[in-house]
Amino acid sequence: MPEISTIYKISIIAFTLFFGASGSGCPVLECWFVQEKPGHGGGFSVPMSQEKSLMFIRTEAFSEESFSRLHPPADISPSRIYYVTDPAGTFCSAALNPPKGSVNKPKCEINPFMPHASMVRWASALTDSAQSPVYLQADWFSVAAQGLDQQLTLSNIMRAPSASKEPQVILSVSSKTPVVRSRLGEAVLLDCGFWVDASSSVHGSGFSIEWRYQFRGEGRLVLAYDGKNDRFAETSETGADIDITGLYETGNASLVLEESQVRHSGTYICTVYLPHLLAQVAVDLEIVEPPSLSIYPSPLPLLVPGQVLVVQCEASGFNPHTLDLSWEFSGADGTSRSLGQGSVTGHRQATDGTFSQSSRLELDSGKLGLGRGGEVTCVAKQPNMTRRAAATLNVIGVSAPSIEDSMAMVAVALVLYGLIKFLSWTFCASGELNFSVDT
Repeated sequence: MPEISTIYKISIIAFTLFFGASGSGCPVLECWFVQEKPGHGGGFSVPMSQEKSLMFIRTEAFSEESFSRLHPPADISPSRIYYVTDPAGTFCSAALNPPKGSVNKPKCEINPFMPHASMVRWASALTDSAQSPVYLQADWFSVAAQGLDQQLTLSNIMRAPSASKEPQVILSVSSKTPVVRSRLGEAVLLDCGFWVDASSSVHGSGFSIEWRYQFRGEGRLVLAYDGKNDRFAETSETGADIDITGLYETGNASLVLEESQVRHSGTYICTVYLPHLLAQVAVDLEIVEPPSLSIYPSPLPLLVPGQVLVVQCEASGFNPHTLDLSWEFSGADGTSRSLGQGSVTGHRQATDGTFSQSSRLELDSGKLGLGRGGEVTCVAKQPNMTRRAAATLNVIGVSAPSIEDSMAMVAVALVLYGLIKFLSWTFCASGELNFSVDT
């Protein structure tokens, strides 16, 4: 028993040392440090420089002992190695910490950040004073990170004492759903949350939330909330809301769309304002609706060898407009083959924003080898989704009748034979009766 107790104690100590050295499981994050090249003025096209950078991350402040256990790579300039204190562990997500040896890496970019007063009216109350606080006299950085497999998008604002390489996360804005797909008419949740360092001077000084929509050059304000004055800004958007209770209690700034429509597809930007600070993340929303398929004429008429039958497949009510229409044929013998795309029309857009499209196919039993008929299928393919509609095709007058056809013909012949015998018997009996009366 004493030996087992000793082994147990050694295991506990090793476990503690390991997680203490690694900063409670926080990753060593490889980033690009991007900034304007010095000596260039402003303009629409400003030359940028990028350098390899590295962030050692801990949830607690670095100590001399923790520094001694770190071994920065030689190919990264010491001026671009940062020792980040992240009290909330916002950088410590598994999405930013790939398995050792993994080819796929999270994306990370560090930029110099200049604190400034916000110009939007729902955040202007955060900086009523024209004086710049002493707290802002430091080195500020913004970090944008994207996790593996679209599991996380993160935007952090960090503050470091001037000329120091030990920044601390002050504001963090993140989303666990960078990409959202929804069916038409469903309620949609666009995740966004924020955290503010309680030890910073901006904590408790108020905040503002903004959700903005962008798509193909179009932009509009969806929702804006002034947390300092507890009021919403007026917008033309309807059916969009946030949870005010969750906003104050847990920093939950998620946007809820009550009923998704095609016009909601696009990029939504969640921005959190603090006095002189802001951070934002983007969430892409895609409204995906499968098509309704119909084949015309319905039902398909009988096809005679040598005759050409024109069939049409109508796909309606789908989104996005990317759709591949094609035809397949399954013969009576069980074989299947493709009949191609046919003649496909352009897209037509309905008032609700959904699309329609049709394909026209000429069925020539002689050229296509349709035999005695089978099943004609219209296939509609979207990304990650396939829909089918089928119709039965019968070809008559084929030279080689099947067993079923032969049995049907025998049955018809027997019925005709019986009918003729019955009529013959009836007329014969009637003639004999008339002859007897005359005599």
